[in-house]
Amino acid sequence: MAVMNVNPTRMQLTKLKKQLTTAVRGHKMLKDKRDELMRQFLDLVRETKDLREKVESELESSNNHFVNASAVMSKEALDASLMSPKQQINIETKSKNVMSVEIPEFTSSARTSDSGDIFPYGFAFTSFELDYAIVSLNNVLPDLIKLAQYEKSCELMSAEIEKTRRRVNSLEHVMIPRYQDTIKYISMKLEENDRSSRTRLMKVKDMLLDKAHNYSGKAQAN
Repeated sequence: MAVMNVNPTRMQLTKLKKQLTTAVRGHKMLKDKRDELMRQFLDLVRETKDLREKVESELESSNNHFVNASAVMSKEALDASLMSPKQQINIETKSKNVMSVEIPEFTSSARTSDSGDIFPYGFAFTSFELDYAIVSLNNVLPDLIKLAQYEKSCELMSAEIEKTRRRVNSLEHVMIPRYQDTIKYISMKLEENDRSSRTRLMKVKDMLLDKAHNYSGKAQAN
């Protein structure tokens, strides 16, 4: 029996009962939080899995175009074509609170609105395969940013779920049983003290009656 090292008094008993009530309420709230986090986490994991498969497929297509471009262009020409990019992507980071977890939100924006700025070269001396590769990468970029957001969110939610699970287990298997055992121990001690007090009072009462009415002397005379 895991009993706390406390004085077995009625004041301590009342205090522990209040703490037990608070612990039970906190345990229920943490369990509800853990369950809701798990539900949202699993939904996000499924979305992340689908998005990752889509991104990997698009990246594979883009890589194939780059391979084909490198097959018909020299390495020097390919490197020179990609050396001076025109376009620039800015990413703004925000966060939102989901069950006390601050998960990120990424928003991307291009430096210019001209769609042609994604090509950092002229078209005279480059392969059309390189054009396809650039367009493919440009198209996959929003999904790639969203994938980064989802995966970071999964990581943060997973850490919070584990932390909440440890707290739930600590309350369920350690703190609440310890409060219950200590309350039971103090209650038994107080009952034992009450019985002892009643026994002593009865003995004192008999002694006082005996002294007042000389019951013992009368018993001997008889």
